[in-house]
Amino acid sequence: MAGALAARDDQEFQPDRGAGMEIAIVGAGAVGATAAYELARRGADVTVYDRGSVASGASGRAAGVCYDAVATEPAASLAREAIERFRTLSGPDTFAFQDCPYVWLAREGDERHAEAIESGLDRMADHGLPARQIEPSALGDRFPALRVDNVAVAGVTTGAGYADPGAYTACLAENAAAEGASLETDTLVAVGVDPPRVLPQDGPPREVDAVLVAAGARSKRLLADAGVSIAMKPYRVQALITAADVSEPMWYDATAGCYARPHPDGLLAGDGTERAEADPETYDRDASPGFAASLSDRLTHRLPALQPDVERAWAGLCTATPDRQPLVGQLREGLSLATGFQGQGFMRAPATGRRIADQLLGGPGIDAFRPARFSGDESFAVREGMSVADED
Repeated sequence: MAGALAARDDQEFQPDRGAGMEIAIVGAGAVGATAAYELARRGADVTVYDRGSVASGASGRAAGVCYDAVATEPAASLAREAIERFRTLSGPDTFAFQDCPYVWLAREGDERHAEAIESGLDRMADHGLPARQIEPSALGDRFPALRVDNVAVAGVTTGAGYADPGAYTACLAENAAAEGASLETDTLVAVGVDPPRVLPQDGPPREVDAVLVAAGARSKRLLADAGVSIAMKPYRVQALITAADVSEPMWYDATAGCYARPHPDGLLAGDGTERAEADPETYDRDASPGFAASLSDRLTHRLPALQPDVERAWAGLCTATPDRQPLVGQLREGLSLATGFQGQGFMRAPATGRRIADQLLGGPGIDAFRPARFSGDESFAVREGMSVADED
């Protein structure tokens, strides 16, 4: 697998653009590993630190759902770019990305979500995304396993698919190492600013040209210890895998607040957001009592032939921001951030990691996502990341 990505990646780049730069990345998840690969192949001296192993945090517990069904810019362009990169980089010698249609729908009587889906589809068309509205009868004809008699509005996109987040992240980390990056896993570090530096718990401080904090839910505390506040809150989500024989589509029922996708072991499904800030050190990594039964009821509502036989269930962490848009870019000179993805960090990783790497090497950032748009002292509620409508 090592070096295989470079052979697949025909994207134009300047191989020596990062020569002479020393960059430390804190967090070996999907975004951090992608940024490390992009930086190392451009000649930067990159070291990735993680308190655990590669993909041992949120990336390893992510659902792996990927889609371009996004109604606003610049998120729509990033979503399209990410899907294209997944397709380009995947293969038998790297990681598997399985194309699969993605459907999102609202039930009859749910006017708020129905209107939001219709409005969103119009805006997606304006952005040139391959998403369209589909009549419930046509939806049932195309995907016979789905119950459609109570569907009010549905959209479908072919710009979608799924992947194993752990496999993707391991592949990017291994290829980053093949390009010269150093991986310092099982290593606790703190971050220093002015000058930018990392402070390993069991080693001497190291000054670098730039530090990228991509530590997911732990980013807030890591930066707080350095005297830097960010407007982000970790929140808990849950998922399960149940036996099933469903090859497509992936779907999100906005009214029921749940999603599902095919999985090698059957069906992977989840239900979004617990609307409270969670502690990344102490949160319950097991599914809550009653979660599996509740979600199974909602799954069988949409897939009547399903006979749930839950194989395993778990909880992970996502990260919220005041406007439900990520914090990606420079916080201050020498210190950059990538977090706050509202549950969409993995699906955007191929694009986000490349963009933040480009900015670290002097390229433009994503102005709408710049972390400094917030002071870090904002009071805000945790809101659903997958929702198609504004939440109260």
